[in-house]
Amino acid sequence: MESGANLGTPGAAQGNGTAATANDVKKPKGVCVALQHDGKPIRVHGDTPLEFLPALQSSSLAWINFALPDPEKDGTEVAAKLGFSDTMVATLLQGRYSNYEDRDVELGLLVPAVRIRGMEVKTFNLIVLLRKGLILTIHNEEVTRFIQFSRYADVFLRKLPDSMPAEDKLTNMLVRILDENNNRNFEQLRTIEEQADWLSEELSDPKTPREALGRKIYEMKHSLITYLSNLWATLDVLNSLRYGDAHSITDNPKVLSKVTLLIEDVNRQISLAEHTSEVLASGLEVLQSLYNNQLQTLNNRMTLAVAWLTILGTALLVPNTIATFFGSIAGLDDRTLMWYTFITVVATVNATILAWWWVQKKVIIPHGAADTAVLAHDEAGLRRSAHKQDHK
Repeated sequence: MESGANLGTPGAAQGNGTAATANDVKKPKGVCVALQHDGKPIRVHGDTPLEFLPALQSSSLAWINFALPDPEKDGTEVAAKLGFSDTMVATLLQGRYSNYEDRDVELGLLVPAVRIRGMEVKTFNLIVLLRKGLILTIHNEEVTRFIQFSRYADVFLRKLPDSMPAEDKLTNMLVRILDENNNRNFEQLRTIEEQADWLSEELSDPKTPREALGRKIYEMKHSLITYLSNLWATLDVLNSLRYGDAHSITDNPKVLSKVTLLIEDVNRQISLAEHTSEVLASGLEVLQSLYNNQLQTLNNRMTLAVAWLTILGTALLVPNTIATFFGSIAGLDDRTLMWYTFITVVATVNATILAWWWVQKKVIIPHGAADTAVLAHDEAGLRRSAHKQDHK
């Protein structure tokens, strides 16, 4: 929406002899772009619907866009003053993300307007009302997607052929507005893609805390699911518009084919969003593999420690037992002490070799703490062998 700075006279807003700056000028809530009966487009800015009524009376086709602080509260009043039913806005807002209401002489659409900041997906209601010669769009002030289109909407109206029926002109204008909203929604997917690329970098860093990664992946998946829900809601409205046979729009197949193109565009957007979801799913698998590798590495280290402690324990236990036995015998002479030493050494060596042989035979010892693949393969083979034995 363009600034309303050009509506007032120069110096109209002054205080203490100082001219008001551009930031002090209040922007109008609404803009009207209309095609007059003589074929010339006009543009009118205003804060109330009553300011646009003279332009509507002298025009064959008009688009009015209102940005309100609370569309759910003030939208009904704006629509009623412009000739729509008092209950139209309230009925449309009963839908979660989208709605379609055809009342023959007027048509109401509710489509989502998506805005993404970081991982947060925020959905605003975009209300589109149609009657003969008029399209009214109502949305929250935070939705700024029609600013650019409002600047050249008069050029779009000027290019419509004079011989084109009024219903065809109205439908073409509606398709252009919905296409603008769809394109702005699709641009939000780029934000999710950027966050996904940053998350991939985090996944490649082994020092990244696992708890933080898990939370970020969940937030990313949640953002994608919410975004996809909005796209599906938009697709439902477009299908209803294409096949609902509303009286307010044209029956010309050539013009209606543009609605079909909108449907195809949204389907492509859904496919791209689902592809991004699959990429994130693969990222979850990679993260799970990292967790499993870390746990397996820890298990390998524990296995090594237990094996060596078993061998060392045996090597220390045998001489300690022999020493306890001979220590209970009083008065050992040199000959007995020599035999005692010989027996202790032989028994310790044999016990250590026996312990080593048993550990090698009964326990799978990895060659290193990171020998995960070999250990996993051996354990899988043991499980398959045990399964075969049980089956037999």
